[in-house]
Amino acid sequence: MRPIRAACLGTATAALVALLACAPVASAVGTDADSARDKGKGQVITLTGRLTEQSRFPVNPGGAAAQGDRTVFRSILFDKDGQQVGETGGTCTTTRVDNGGAETCAVTYTLPGGQITAQGMVFGHLVPGPPPAFDNAITGGTGKYDRARGSIHAETIAPGERRFTIDLER
Repeated sequence: MRPIRAACLGTATAALVALLACAPVASAVGTDADSARDKGKGQVITLTGRLTEQSRFPVNPGGAAAQGDRTVFRSILFDKDGQQVGETGGTCTTTRVDNGGAETCAVTYTLPGGQITAQGMVFGHLVPGPPPAFDNAITGGTGKYDRARGSIHAETIAPGERRFTIDLER
């Protein structure tokens, strides 16, 4: 199948493009909750992701969204000071097209000292307007993130840009 670039997509898909601007994330720098870690509550990391590449592989090229549509994306990650700290890449597959749509996503975040993997459902990706916020589960990691667990909250802050709050459990 030949990829369709985001610039060629319709309104509902444009919302998906913005949604995937930066799927779930985590970082080795810029933590904003050292006090939480000191209290044994884990570590909270806040990052910004900016979409750099995205391709969509529709089941029905040129047609309506369908179960099985797939999106592949890559975003660059920045800390609170605007310094690049890593990147993220992943895939999402549409599982439902009614009631605003739903998709399941698997994402890997490459950061200084290791990688974090996350997975989960995103609802409402076919609804026009800013993409909805979502929460995904951290499923593991490598290096300093070996055995990582927790969750990632993502929210749109601008077109093609998301804020990620990563809650690493201890």
